[in-house]
Amino acid sequence: MRKTLVAVAIGAAVSLSACSDNEQQATANQAEQQAEQQPEQSQQAATEQNPFYEPSPLQYQAPDFNAIEFEHFKPAFEKGMQEHMAEIEAIANNSAEPTFENTIVAMEKSGAILNRVSSVFYNLSSSHSNDQIRELQAELAPKMAAHGDNISLNANLFARIKSLYEQREDLGLDNESQRLLEETYKDFVRSGALLNDEEKAQIRDINEQLSSLTNEFRDGLMSLTQENVIFVEDKSQLAGLSDSRIQGLANAAESRDKEGQYAIVLTNTTRQSILAELENRELRQRVWEASANRGTGNTETDQNPLVKQLVKLRADKAQLLGYNSWGDYVLETNMAGNPDAAKKMLRDLVPAVVSNVNREAEEIQQAIVADGKDFELAPWDWFYYAEKVRAEKYALDSDEVKKYFEFNRVLEDGVFYAMTELFGITFKERNDIPVYQEDVDVYEVFDVDGSSLGLFYADYYARDSKRGGAWMSSFRSQSGLMDQKPVILNNMNITKAPDGEPTFLSFDEVSTMFHEMGHALHGMFSDVKYPSLAGTSVSRDYVEFPSTFQEDWMLNEKVINNFAKHYETGEQIPQELLDKVLAARNFNQGFDTLEYVAAALLDLEYHTVEPGTEIDDVQTFEKEALERNGVLVEAVPPRYRSTYFAHVFAGGYSAGYYAYMWSEVLAADAFKHMNNNGGLTLENGQAFRKEILSQGNSKDPMQQYINWRGQEPTVEALLERRGLTDPSID
Repeated sequence: MRKTLVAVAIGAAVSLSACSDNEQQATANQAEQQAEQQPEQSQQAATEQNPFYEPSPLQYQAPDFNAIEFEHFKPAFEKGMQEHMAEIEAIANNSAEPTFENTIVAMEKSGAILNRVSSVFYNLSSSHSNDQIRELQAELAPKMAAHGDNISLNANLFARIKSLYEQREDLGLDNESQRLLEETYKDFVRSGALLNDEEKAQIRDINEQLSSLTNEFRDGLMSLTQENVIFVEDKSQLAGLSDSRIQGLANAAESRDKEGQYAIVLTNTTRQSILAELENRELRQRVWEASANRGTGNTETDQNPLVKQLVKLRADKAQLLGYNSWGDYVLETNMAGNPDAAKKMLRDLVPAVVSNVNREAEEIQQAIVADGKDFELAPWDWFYYAEKVRAEKYALDSDEVKKYFEFNRVLEDGVFYAMTELFGITFKERNDIPVYQEDVDVYEVFDVDGSSLGLFYADYYARDSKRGGAWMSSFRSQSGLMDQKPVILNNMNITKAPDGEPTFLSFDEVSTMFHEMGHALHGMFSDVKYPSLAGTSVSRDYVEFPSTFQEDWMLNEKVINNFAKHYETGEQIPQELLDKVLAARNFNQGFDTLEYVAAALLDLEYHTVEPGTEIDDVQTFEKEALERNGVLVEAVPPRYRSTYFAHVFAGGYSAGYYAYMWSEVLAADAFKHMNNNGGLTLENGQAFRKEILSQGNSKDPMQQYINWRGQEPTVEALLERRGLTDPSID
């Protein structure tokens, strides 16, 4: 219950979006007409025949999307919260002396309906949303926040938990049960259980505001996606793009009632991949400025007020709970321990990274001059001319490489193959299990001994109803207590080729597929008793370790030779071309690292402001924060600027975006260690699975790593991985 439900209830659930505008409108219109015609019948049916009221009849209780309708969600949330609260009150007011079974285990077993409906609804809000879902999500946000507070601030319930915690050494608990008790007590204290009534009322008010504002920020991101589409009327301005990509832009424009034009839709990062191909500098500038200035008031949706309010409320909440800042509050339970440690890790990288950036910028400026141009390097020029430098330096044609990265082959002969080699698992497509969108595929995952592990949903293609980025989630988490097997979901935003044409992936997209599969296996291999400790229920700066670790297997010689085959001839990628790919892997790493480090430091700067601090101007704060940390480089803006920084203002990474780099230290060290001891073998994979992937949060994260590796990680492998070990760097 603790992390599976309370986290959802206080607004930490996944919430994003997905489906074409026309499809959304058709769905909304149809639902509206049906509601007008039969409102009472529709409501009655949703109440009496609601699929969320009972476990799904499908394998592993996978969601039955053939039976689920939008009208089922609200009644299920209402009934789910009501029944869950009744269960909590029964536990809290139990006249029997508190025991681990009648209190902690009982909490773990509570909230079945709410768990079922939450997992489906919040996944759809990210992966396949529409106006109805977003409206209901806004309505639910304060209710779910209040529901979470009603649990975590329940005095009688906490008294039972506290009593057990104080005698934990005498209860005869096994290690996992004791960890669950300790984590539950800690979570209640961090939620305000030790506060007085007046302070608890303040926490409730802040939580409600945070939940609503976070949801509003998230909705703003969806609005910005529509407001910042760049329409191009003259096809000649698209010089540099492939015919297939131009057709994709034409299709995007047509879906927006702009037939005869071309629509460039932005992804949710400052960087836009199309900038590497567009020859027209004015159009590159339009695209970059639309991307970098999103939400700053340049269009109807202004995210600045939300940033200010969220930062202030988080600082106020931290102060109320006895912390110096929101960062201190968040990082207390992370491996880093405090913001100073996280900042130090990032700042220690800055000199080497900026040195790399300066050298890269010099090379790019030379490429501009060689191209007969006399302008100074600007942010919208970086990727276009970086590709020219890459091509000249490594004689590498990115378009030629993509012909060896066809989507289906990458997935089946790359990602699945590597996981089979390392862990002995196999994937079998299941066409009999209903999905929420036609592009979603379902696979049953079988263990090395042939037994069934769980289900894996692959949702890789971009669409208007899906939020940007890539992520892993679940419809059901593993639990020995509940006899549950995992039902896991991977999402990406790969641009799907027009019908009849192959979809090609960039190098980064291939890497991301391996990354997200790492998250998926963290959930799939989970082997713990309690759902609150299962799978990825670990600290933010540990959860990215198992996923980042998987990325480098794509470059394993055995793996890449198995999937990197020409889409037409099936011929394996030529060794000469592969050597160029491998040689070029660390190209532009100065830029890549700096844009990340800048965003991570910006996050920490926001979340270490003193309580009561008022941010007058978001853009000024941002600039001064970057300058203060030595990462204000005009040509290399942060990967996310404040007004579209979804990770920290709409997701669960506030004061935690640094976690990707922290986790990469672990991942690089782990990958190097494994390669030094046999590499891609089943024996190595099983050892990693046993000590890392199966443990969830049942053990301390660093202890998990030490149990597997024999020591704590060092940073040397990270610097090697990112190509930042040039001896000329001071």
